[in-house]
Amino acid sequence: MTATIQQLARVVIRFAGDSGDGMQLTGDRFTSDAAVIGNDLSTLPNFPAEIRAPQGTLPGVSSFQLHFADHDVLTPGDEPDVLVAMNPAALKANLAELPRGATVIVDTDEFTKRNLAKVGYTASPLEDGTLESYAVHRVPLTSMTVEALAGTDLSRKDKERAKNMFALGLLSWLYTRSTEPTERFLAAKFGSKPDVLAANLTALRAGVNYGETTEEFAVRYEVGPAPMPAGRYRNITGNLALAYGLATAAHKADLPLVLGSYPITPASDILHTLSGLKRFGVTTIQAEDEIAGVGIALGAAFGGALGVTTTSGPGLALKAETIGLAVSLELPLLVVDVQRGGPSTGLPTKTEQADLLQALFGRNGESPVAVIAPQSPADCFDAALDATRIATTYRTPVILLSDGYLANGSEPWLVPSVGALPGEKVEHTTEPNAQAADGSPLFQPYLRDPETLARPWAVPGTPGLEHRIGGIEKADVTGNISYDPANHDKMVRLRQAKIDGIEVPDLSVDDPSGAARVLVVGWGSTYGPIAAAVRQLREQGYDVAQTHLRHLAPMPANTGDVLRAYDRVVLPEMNLGQLALLLRGRFLVDVRSHTAVRGLPFTSAELVDVLRTHLTEVSA
Repeated sequence: MTATIQQLARVVIRFAGDSGDGMQLTGDRFTSDAAVIGNDLSTLPNFPAEIRAPQGTLPGVSSFQLHFADHDVLTPGDEPDVLVAMNPAALKANLAELPRGATVIVDTDEFTKRNLAKVGYTASPLEDGTLESYAVHRVPLTSMTVEALAGTDLSRKDKERAKNMFALGLLSWLYTRSTEPTERFLAAKFGSKPDVLAANLTALRAGVNYGETTEEFAVRYEVGPAPMPAGRYRNITGNLALAYGLATAAHKADLPLVLGSYPITPASDILHTLSGLKRFGVTTIQAEDEIAGVGIALGAAFGGALGVTTTSGPGLALKAETIGLAVSLELPLLVVDVQRGGPSTGLPTKTEQADLLQALFGRNGESPVAVIAPQSPADCFDAALDATRIATTYRTPVILLSDGYLANGSEPWLVPSVGALPGEKVEHTTEPNAQAADGSPLFQPYLRDPETLARPWAVPGTPGLEHRIGGIEKADVTGNISYDPANHDKMVRLRQAKIDGIEVPDLSVDDPSGAARVLVVGWGSTYGPIAAAVRQLREQGYDVAQTHLRHLAPMPANTGDVLRAYDRVVLPEMNLGQLALLLRGRFLVDVRSHTAVRGLPFTSAELVDVLRTHLTEVSA
């Protein structure tokens, strides 16, 4: 029987199984195939912190969710339309999030008494009516994969490892995707292991063939390409975009990039990517700890390079003293904090926005730095360029706040022309900038630019520009050690004024009708869920405005005016209200918080309910 083809506008698929079942690879490959077709998309990988969590248990479930559509996509989707469950644990961990009528594809080979007992099933959910509200497809993925590989010399265990490729082949057939891009990927990945390559290709094609010949699926689906500006696109994660953005920014500034970093989830991929870009003037040093990593980056900045360090929340705490030293030295330093669930080790593979106050104030003394936060995976590229501009122009540390959701999530990215990107060559100071009383040339290391308040950036060893550095307070202009109370007060205020004077664009407000009385404010990765919720509310006839803060220190000059222009301001955050606290204190506006610290991004449905309540209260 030939399956009919049905056109769909959007689909959300979640692949779920053991952390060793290859769900992240399966989801990533399906995502790449969707990108090739031209779908707009957004992804949400979700996996345990353990390298190999207990097999067949709920804590060991790994999943990958993909939302792809023929129109603009803002989130990975609130709930999956399709769940591919490789075992009972994957089914149980995700079943509560499935809407009625959703499609469930299960590997029946894994629904053994032992596996059922591991997750508390006393009877098989495939037989006891648990799944009667869903469209269930029972597919013996494991045994069919083993059978397809019967002619190979692989062990049964190695054959079973290819079942994720069988599942990918089946889903590729079901959603009319070509497997050619995945076949090319496998050839590149396993080219040196012909047996493994052949097994994966055979399993992939067997999955497609099963779809073609079985009567299990009466309908296939197509999702057309989304309208996008013309150009060359690639699928990109936030960490990859950050790495490319840092390398591009250094190229535009004509500076060598030196990364001092200690591996930490979920920031390690930035180190991995930059380590492969040596040909672009990038030097990466894997340090012995977080403190050494930031010390390397600050030393590189002192030497005239673009110094960068990458970390997550626990590492940011360890770097605090050296960041404070960079504030005192007034040198450009980029600190990338890919936030994760805390406190302490917390939830290493889950997302959170709870490092904001640490980034702004987590150092001793008055220690101001610039802080910016990208809003999407692709925006991480632009944020890296912006952070570099600020650091090099104003001679200050800049903390870039990404998070686990942005780091591991992906979306299509229009590859820009390097020549069209902002940024210009950074010039180091090469000549004395003052005269001594006798008229001889003199270098004053803290003689500031009148517009930016930045001090000169002199590379060590430049003749005539020798100067003292260190963490003890400097005298204004001369940079000599000073314990004078008046001088300390002046230097503290100058350093703060330099941050306050950083040029950032005004806050823009999306208020199409001009009649909105409720303003929704976001920052960082909440942009997508907020925008999706606002879109839905407007479709329902509500007037609601939206704005998003990219620059958190300094904030745009018109922030207070924007907040005071609305009857109610609502601020969703993945913390307990950190930005809301700042906005209330600084602008005396009764900002209403909506907070969650679940290790997962907001859903648009949740925000629709919350915002509808506020809209109703204000209109009443």
